[in-house]
Amino acid sequence: MAQDTKTAHAVIADAFDIAALPTGFAEDPFPTYAALLEHAPVKRFADGSIMLSRYSDLDRVYRDTRAFSSDKKVEFLPKFGDTPLYEHHTTSLVFNDPPLHTRVRKIMMGALTPRAIAAMEPGLIALVDGLLDRMADKGDVDLIEDFASAIPVEVIGNLFVMPHEERGPLRDWSLAILGALEPTLTPEQHERGNRAVTEFKAYLADLAARRRARPGDPATDVLTRLIAGNEGEQLSDIELLQNCIFILNAGHETTTNLIGNALHELLQWPDQKQRLLDDPALIDTAVDEFLRFQSPNQLGNRMTVEPVEFHGHEIAPGTRIHLAIGAANRDPRQYDEPDRLDIARKPNRHLAFAQGPHLCAGFSLARMEGRIAIQRFLARFPQYAPSGSPRRTGRVRFRGFSHLPARVN
Repeated sequence: MAQDTKTAHAVIADAFDIAALPTGFAEDPFPTYAALLEHAPVKRFADGSIMLSRYSDLDRVYRDTRAFSSDKKVEFLPKFGDTPLYEHHTTSLVFNDPPLHTRVRKIMMGALTPRAIAAMEPGLIALVDGLLDRMADKGDVDLIEDFASAIPVEVIGNLFVMPHEERGPLRDWSLAILGALEPTLTPEQHERGNRAVTEFKAYLADLAARRRARPGDPATDVLTRLIAGNEGEQLSDIELLQNCIFILNAGHETTTNLIGNALHELLQWPDQKQRLLDDPALIDTAVDEFLRFQSPNQLGNRMTVEPVEFHGHEIAPGTRIHLAIGAANRDPRQYDEPDRLDIARKPNRHLAFAQGPHLCAGFSLARMEGRIAIQRFLARFPQYAPSGSPRRTGRVRFRGFSHLPARVN
């Protein structure tokens, strides 16, 4: 039986193609990840790119910014052409190397200090409790629309001191722009993504003009801080607008998926749900386990800038590397029983927020949002249950649900 499984995994790994994903991959990529981890830790594709899946290899790539570049100007030009999507994804923090990455990150982190994040907690609790009250009144709810996606929109909107009545388009803009990062795109996805960047940029230009006229508190207002710069360093107008889009999108997508994935997994693992109900103090390790087990961001990218070697494979400069985060976070070389949800898992140095200099700037905020949302939801609705079929987004880079119907009382 073990030999049959090994043979089946070898066939899966050999056939896998990032440009022509197998049926069902978006729904359940983990059998493919297991096959790659065992049989093709360095998977070469016809276009010359490679995929790395083992934890130690991704950790190495994340930490070595000299050999592995995040800059996407060369890689994204054939994909996007000279379009708003290209301008956005080659100007934002995550797809850049120093000095732009260092400059933007330093400015941003000044508004995301531990003190600033702690100051957000009372408002976040009030927001979550208000959403829970509304769900209690409804009974039948969608855990994504009514809860998971509503939280980060408000939190990030508050960070930018964005008027509440102007936050409506944020989620659709975010989904369209981040959706354009999928390995393959339809013309409709291209058009939707470009339109979203154009509309988002126009809105933020107007918001920035208003903020320049009436600056906020740079200690808590991310937009005011980005406008003002840091220690003589300032962003150009394009850098400002595109990195505002990035912050708003990244803060929204990761947290929505974290909360939605967690509430879904607790229904699949009732013993772990009961364990968390019995011992709410496990919430911190539980949040990290949800991030590991169903990583909100499943795929990353780098490009080699010098010759490197992995497992006997020589990789030339200029090679595109796909980083299989979802696979690395299930690597049996790193984790005992990696396919088992264990809310008390320690140690748990997952890669859901990347690693090294590109460690997600908002990881502490995302963890806090997940902790408060999941803990207070369980305390309020310990017997919640599915009331229909969950629907995943169908995307492979970002793993989450578009709909998660449930009955809460």
